[in-house]
Amino acid sequence: MNTEIVVARCGLICSKCGAYLKKKCQGCHSDKPMFKGCPVKKCAIEKNILTCADCKDFSDLKECRKLNNMISKIISLFTKSNRVGSLCRIREIGLDKFKSENA
Repeated sequence: MNTEIVVARCGLICSKCGAYLKKKCQGCHSDKPMFKGCPVKKCAIEKNILTCADCKDFSDLKECRKLNNMISKIISLFTKSNRVGSLCRIREIGLDKFKSENA
């Protein structure tokens, strides 16, 4: 099965998320995200970047309070994801290679 890997602006691999798989969310790049008021999405759109890995404001993404806060940590626990780790990997190898690694 060849499924497209969808990565959210925050580094979450949407295509592996239960809400995405159950069609309750189409990811933050769509018109039907689960959390329409996401501050990470709003910030990325304002900066015209695809993911937070492209953000030049923080050399260490853990410093970003929109991306790394208590709510974000709960989401990461709930989704069993390391979003900041994913973003760091995207910075290291690029989004396309990251998607290939997670296919």
